[in-house]
Amino acid sequence: MGKARALKKIMALSSARSTTAVNDSDTRTTGCLLTGIPGLEHLHIWLSIPFCAMYVAALAGNGILICIILSQPSLHEPMYIFLSMLASADILLSTSTMPKTLANFWLGSSHISFDGCLTQMFFIHFLFVADSAVLLAMAFDRFVAICSPLRYTTVLTSTVIGKIVAATLTRSLIIMFPSIFLLKRLRYCRINIIAHTFCEHMGIARLSCSDISINVWYGLAAALLSTGLDIILITVSYIRILRAVFRLPSRNARSKALSTCGSHVCVILLFYIPALFSVFAYRFGGRRIPRYVHILLANLYVVIPPMLNPIIYGGRTKQIWEGAKQMFSHLAKESK
Repeated sequence: MGKARALKKIMALSSARSTTAVNDSDTRTTGCLLTGIPGLEHLHIWLSIPFCAMYVAALAGNGILICIILSQPSLHEPMYIFLSMLASADILLSTSTMPKTLANFWLGSSHISFDGCLTQMFFIHFLFVADSAVLLAMAFDRFVAICSPLRYTTVLTSTVIGKIVAATLTRSLIIMFPSIFLLKRLRYCRINIIAHTFCEHMGIARLSCSDISINVWYGLAAALLSTGLDIILITVSYIRILRAVFRLPSRNARSKALSTCGSHVCVILLFYIPALFSVFAYRFGGRRIPRYVHILLANLYVVIPPMLNPIIYGGRTKQIWEGAKQMFSHLAKESK
């Protein structure tokens, strides 16, 4: 009897070890499963309608905005160049998440390869950091234009703009590239199900049975050194901008400056508030906030700002509105 029990125990341990070994290889070979929005699976079809509408609006609005800026020589200025960069990053950011999300909602296509998951994670975080850097560049542009208008053309030359673009891409790459290796080094031996609509750094790391403390601290440091630093610099820039604006002697000059800055502030708030709320709710909300709320917020902050940015700039910026009229009138004449 004792021998039989010992034999069963040995067989159970052997089975557990083999299962662990299989699970370790399964995540890398068979990939991951994205569940969508946990708790709202029965509403996936209905949720797909507003998400699809917002995604199409983001693509159309930002695409038109880029075409307007490229086609109108009068808009080939630093402010509008940065705006076209923001529109390009917005298109790529929403495209890195929405097609897979909609395929999951409509077709139940939840599977994604492990390398595909890492690729999606990299581009989502890379583009988010790049978006933040572009907003900082736009704040710097407004700071120079309002606080040192006589030096504007000498400070923001085409060479300086090229360096800002290169610095934006380089910084995003340097910050996010190590995350791939930090995830690759982990040993995966748990269920390969990610309770999300897309792959993100900590979602992948939590599939591991290794110590992920390095990933946690790296993610926090990356956020503070990129987005956190950008928020501080943008805030300082706009404090100085507002001080300079209210010192302007002309009321018309003040209203014009405030109108231009108002568009930028609206875009900045749209970008940072949902993202920061999502991050802090996830870290400090704990179990008090349902999981599906976190997932919905994460999806909204990659599609709502890209959708609304062209509307804000198109509606509040006279030069873009005039450029749109000229472009569409030119297209109408050519079609005749």
